[in-house]
Amino acid sequence: MRKLAFGHYDYASFTSFFAYAAGSVVVPVALVSLADDLGFSLAKGGMTAGGALHVGRTIPLVGSMLFCGFAAGRWGKRRTMGVAAALMGLGVLLCALAPGYAVLFLALMVAGAGEGVIEGLTTPFVQDLHPQEPGRYINFAHSFWSVGVLVTVLVTGSLISLGVPWRLLVGTAAGIALVAAVLFLLPPGHGQPCPEHPEPLHWTVVWGHARDILRLPKFWLFFAAMFVAGGGEFCLTFWCASFIQLDFRGAAWAGGVGTACFAAGMFLGRTGCGWLIRQDQLKPLVIYSALAGTGITLLFPFLTNLWLLFALLFLAGIATAPFWPSVQSYCCDCLPGTDATMLFILLSCAGIPGCGFFTWLMGCLGDQTGDLRTAFYLVPACYLLLAGLVAVSGPARKPQE
Repeated sequence: MRKLAFGHYDYASFTSFFAYAAGSVVVPVALVSLADDLGFSLAKGGMTAGGALHVGRTIPLVGSMLFCGFAAGRWGKRRTMGVAAALMGLGVLLCALAPGYAVLFLALMVAGAGEGVIEGLTTPFVQDLHPQEPGRYINFAHSFWSVGVLVTVLVTGSLISLGVPWRLLVGTAAGIALVAAVLFLLPPGHGQPCPEHPEPLHWTVVWGHARDILRLPKFWLFFAAMFVAGGGEFCLTFWCASFIQLDFRGAAWAGGVGTACFAAGMFLGRTGCGWLIRQDQLKPLVIYSALAGTGITLLFPFLTNLWLLFALLFLAGIATAPFWPSVQSYCCDCLPGTDATMLFILLSCAGIPGCGFFTWLMGCLGDQTGDLRTAFYLVPACYLLLAGLVAVSGPARKPQE
């Protein structure tokens, strides 16, 4: 097994994932304080409104993902991701300045437009950088999403408990996105080559790649797998801090620690997969991880001890870690001859709506039942469906087949 080797554009990708994660979770961790400040208190029936924030983010996110393949064909992945990171930072900065719910909702839509491009192009960008054993590098790059979640929730939860305004913390997350934009937009140096097409691709060529993929029945199996994988993962990421603060009567720092435990497990799982898992082991990795995650998360509605919840969140993070990057990379192995960039984009167009739909549904169930405990059954349901879908996907095929 080759030693992992990174270059300038790997580090730009790591930073973009960190910034994407920071912008995505700083609002959920601050949600209880933010909601009280902006007039939709979660404790007084505002959970549906809280969940709807991510739905609002999801709509432009998916729209920009659908567009980003054409943009990358015209201007290249690197430039497109640089501009998208700047847009993501602008949207998060507007969140920090929002005077009310409506402006916050619109600001998240601006951030989502940038995040969709980062989501759609960073994975194929890393794939192009490392055509040999891409699954290892993709898992490692995606671990920086978990690093961003871990750092953001710990710092945000602690500082909110100390009385630091949530607006300042959200503004800091915006600054990280702007750093990522600068790293991508810097001209290529003398180190790692930039994997761009020598000539711009006409939009009809890009559309042809998408049409070829959409005609494949097996693609839709992986599309469904990504939908439930995204739902299970982001339900925990988005609602964990609020669950701890509302159902366990915990402080903001405790909500941050809970989300951090999940993120730490995700980081450990993804870096471990990057170092240890071979490309031909991706399918059993996803199946067994999903089954383990099902068993772990089934316990959440019954827990009353906060420290036990922290421990199980860490284990759930390890189980959840390989879902998103490994399903995408394994699908690429199962559909040889397709355009990898467009394939990753279309798969993300399933995972992101899954995040938004299940996050919103979990908030609705929380309002109906009066707490989030029953709503947490959505998570093991998603994991069990994921295991079944990947199990029936069939073996990967070599390109000459």
